[in-house]
Amino acid sequence: MLIDVLTLFPEVFEGYLSSSIVGRAIAQNIVAVRLTNFRDFASGVHRSVDDRPFGGGPGMVLMCPPLIDAMEHVEQSGSGEPVRVLLTPQGEPATQAIVRQLATEPWLILVCGHYEGFDERIRFVLRSRRSREISIGDFVLSGGEPAAIALIDAVVRLLPGALGDEQSVQSESFAEGMLEYPQYTRPREYRGWAVPEVLLSGDHGKIAAWRREQARERTRKRRPDLLEPLSGPQAE
Repeated sequence: MLIDVLTLFPEVFEGYLSSSIVGRAIAQNIVAVRLTNFRDFASGVHRSVDDRPFGGGPGMVLMCPPLIDAMEHVEQSGSGEPVRVLLTPQGEPATQAIVRQLATEPWLILVCGHYEGFDERIRFVLRSRRSREISIGDFVLSGGEPAAIALIDAVVRLLPGALGDEQSVQSESFAEGMLEYPQYTRPREYRGWAVPEVLLSGDHGKIAAWRREQARERTRKRRPDLLEPLSGPQAE
C-alpha cells in the first residue's frame, strides 16, 4: 500500500512513522508513506497557502491552488487511481468498517486541513474523483495531522503481515460490532483482584462463551448504540 500525506507540517510525522507497528510495516515494505508539504506549491514570495474568507469572519481559509496543485503532482508520481481523504470535522465519523474499506485500497492520499478549513471549491474538485471526507471525532483539532496519524495507524495494522498475530484484529473492539472482552495476564491475583476462574479452566468452549457475554455486557454499559444493529434475529 502507498499512503501520501499532504500537510503543512511533515515533521510531525517523522518520529511516529519510524516507531512501533507502522515503523516495522514501512521497514518490511508492507506500506510506504510519503509526505508532501503543499506550501512548496504556493506562489509568491511568502508562499501563502491561506487567505481571509470572503464575506468576513474570523480566521483564515486554505486556498485552492497550492493544495490542488500538490495533489495533482503527487498523483502523477503513482499508478492507478487513489482514494483521496479530506480530514475534517465535517466528515463522516471514522469507524472500523471504514478503516477496513480503506485498508483494501492500494493507494490513499490524506489531506490535512488547517485554520478555518478548506475553500469549498477544493471539495468541488475532489467530488469528480474517488474521494471521501472523514472525521475522527466530534471535536476540533488545530490541524489534520493527528487525525492523519490516527487513520494511518488504524489502516496499517490491518494490512497482511503488519501484526505479529493476524488473529488479534479479529477479536478486538469493533471487529464484531462490539467492544472487546476484558483481558487478564500474570499475576493471577493483584491487590485482591483475581483472574476469573473460567480463564484458568482450559475449557476453550466456556472461555469463548464467557468472552462473548463479557463483550456484550461491556458494550451494553459503555456503548449501547453499537448493539442496536445487532438487536434483531440476525444477532443470535
